[in-house]
Amino acid sequence: MVDQTKRIVRLSGDKFEVIIKMKCINVLVTMIAVMMLSTSSGCLQEKKDDAITPIEPTNQNLNYSSLADSLQNATYSSFLSSDGKYFMQDNAGNTKFHYWWNAHALDMLVDAYVRTKEGKYAQRMKALVSGVKDTNKGTHIIDYYDDMEWLALASLRAYEATQDVEYLNVTKLLWTDIKTGLNGNQGGGIAWRKEQLDYKNTPANAPAIIIACRLYKLESDGQNLELAKSLYSWLKNTLVDPATGLAWDGINRNKDGQIDKWMFTYNQGTLIGAAFELFNVTREQSYLNDAIRAADNVVNDVQFFPGGVMKEEGTGDGGLFKASLVRYLTLLSNSASIGSTRRGKYQSVILFNAKTLADKGIKRPTMLVGPDWTKRPASSTELSSQMSGVMLIEAAASIDK
Repeated sequence: MVDQTKRIVRLSGDKFEVIIKMKCINVLVTMIAVMMLSTSSGCLQEKKDDAITPIEPTNQNLNYSSLADSLQNATYSSFLSSDGKYFMQDNAGNTKFHYWWNAHALDMLVDAYVRTKEGKYAQRMKALVSGVKDTNKGTHIIDYYDDMEWLALASLRAYEATQDVEYLNVTKLLWTDIKTGLNGNQGGGIAWRKEQLDYKNTPANAPAIIIACRLYKLESDGQNLELAKSLYSWLKNTLVDPATGLAWDGINRNKDGQIDKWMFTYNQGTLIGAAFELFNVTREQSYLNDAIRAADNVVNDVQFFPGGVMKEEGTGDGGLFKASLVRYLTLLSNSASIGSTRRGKYQSVILFNAKTLADKGIKRPTMLVGPDWTKRPASSTELSSQMSGVMLIEAAASIDK
């Protein structure tokens, strides 16, 4: 047992290092063990929804689609750069460009377009994907593999929604470059960045599995499927806690071969997504079991959902972490393959968080969202936190619909 661990959180752009200390929470060990799901004939069994019993917010009759539109429009008007090419760091005058935040901004706009089919969202998507290139010195390629993976995923979703081949070309360009990060250091996997090829982490590998699966589904290229399986095997054997099925962060960051066993919502979301996408293209039950086990354990863990509301993980990059878990937990919750009990459980978790945010966490009339969904922000907030809130409400709209 360790008294404290240190998490280095990247801030896109200049990549400042912020150290967050986390106290040891050994009291959770017994709780997690009790909450482990039993298995029978290779399938995880349904369990009672008894771990999260939050008090319902007062705002019960919400039109999530209308609320999502209001948040989308507020984000566009408050965070868009003066040249209209990217979303800025905050709404208070910091015009800094963050590549991976803007990758998520494209995902956020795709959410709105899929929900509404309105032309304004298609126009915003188109402007952003080209604006990111212009702002990034005329290229979509950067040093960080995980950041490129997020833009590749968002571009692929944009292609699937619009059939505009420009988005598919961006995804393929990025995917070709991402695969240069594959090497045998630490037993396999994709590196975090080009200047640090011996450091591997969940953020650089779980999203890559999702990309490979979706490209395989689109084009039936067997190499992508084999790569997805190989990456997943490495990830599960290296960075997934065998006791809980949840994802640790990375290995060999300090060139000592050690695993950083930090737990973030970001990594749990992408792990769920990776396992679920592999199930979708292979129909192998073991992958679905992994996705369910991770989802059950994360939603039942007070470390991630204190009081039933997804935890605050700070500002900067941390403000965007929750968006990953929201996206992939929602995707899993909409699948008929997991059974009605779990569907209801996961969807109730998303909807409870959305109701809490709507009732307690949105500053009106500016429609700003902070990192804590139980508290309204002040007069300013960062794009990362704002987008996590927008994507939560978009997720609720997709469930409610």
